[in-house]
Amino acid sequence: MPAARGAATPPLDGLAWLSGGASALLHLAGALKSIPLIGGLPIDFTILMAAIALPMLMLCALTRAWVISPEIGLPLAAIGALWLWLVLAGCWSASGAVLAAKLPEIILFGPIMLLAGLVVAGDEAALRGFCAGIIGAGAAVAASLAVNLAGGSVVRGGLPGADPEKWRIAYQVTGLAIATAAALAAVQWAEARGALPGLLSLGAALALAVGALLPGGRAALVALALCLASGPVLVLLRQRKPGLAALWLLASLGLAGAALVFLGGELSRTLHTLERILAPNMLESSGRGPLWEEALRLAGQTMPFGLGTGGFSLAAGFGEWRGRHPHNLGIEALAEVGLPGFALWLIAFGGAAYVFWRLGRTTPSWRVARLLMLCLPMAVTLQVSTDLGNRMAWLALGLALGIGVTARAPIRGAGHVRALG
Repeated sequence: MPAARGAATPPLDGLAWLSGGASALLHLAGALKSIPLIGGLPIDFTILMAAIALPMLMLCALTRAWVISPEIGLPLAAIGALWLWLVLAGCWSASGAVLAAKLPEIILFGPIMLLAGLVVAGDEAALRGFCAGIIGAGAAVAASLAVNLAGGSVVRGGLPGADPEKWRIAYQVTGLAIATAAALAAVQWAEARGALPGLLSLGAALALAVGALLPGGRAALVALALCLASGPVLVLLRQRKPGLAALWLLASLGLAGAALVFLGGELSRTLHTLERILAPNMLESSGRGPLWEEALRLAGQTMPFGLGTGGFSLAAGFGEWRGRHPHNLGIEALAEVGLPGFALWLIAFGGAAYVFWRLGRTTPSWRVARLLMLCLPMAVTLQVSTDLGNRMAWLALGLALGIGVTARAPIRGAGHVRALG
């Protein structure tokens, strides 16, 4: 059906691009704080970027009409019900401090981040600005990390204050930022028209892929591998270039194999992620297994309603220590908010994955590939790290569901800003 006159191109594309770029910096604010210049600001960088990005996104949303696919209705309803259930489950939680810190982040920031993801994913200019911001942020983090590692002025992970002479970086979110930037650069290579843009994008992707080995986050390396094996291949196959797609996969496998064979000794210790992957006790050293086992044991003991929101660390004997969460969102939902919460979580996050797969088949490849590169690293991270209070998880969920949202210019004289279709 042809679009109404004046409804094809949204207005204020410059504003949308800037709002997308600012939202990307908000999304990766935790990683950007690993840059000493940003981490030493007198105001928290996350708060600063939220104050800049959210008003711009609101204005962007109000200057467009929105076409929303009915397929995203059920996951959105499940998300709303999950938020309500998390509040109710706080009533029987034994936690005080963890609950007080975690629940407001879910209820206050969750809806805002979800809406931000929907707006960014639904508007072409905002999505392109978001991707540009991710690549820029990832490159800045990688460059800062390389310089500071060479100068011996940072420490990767560890307890806060363990080495007061060095700047502490959060290796998980830092690696995630660099890996996501590398994946987006690889997609740009697959889309490039001309030798020079292709070489520039390929060089950026390779440099960032090496940079992703610096922080030591193993989940980031797994996410990077999955992204490099899917995003560029998707674009090339849709361009009907199966030979080039196969060549990309073979070249990627060859480079990965060469890295495992030839990188060792001092260089392996510099590329900290590779060192941790090659460690003989890699699985045991992560500590995930015992946490998952304990969470599942407690979930079985407290069926069907769970420990209550934020109640895991106390019940597991860690005290009021939020960092000792189950390190898997599904297991966390099962242990803390029981079978009803787990079912809602499954419909929300699993439903988003199904919607992405279903609608992605008919969505332009540039958009599908970019959203996949943005969501896949977070999907991997959610299986092994973070908790339901992480704003990045809700923004990524909004990006995934945003494949069912499309921005249109508002029809002149119309009184609505959203159309269902």
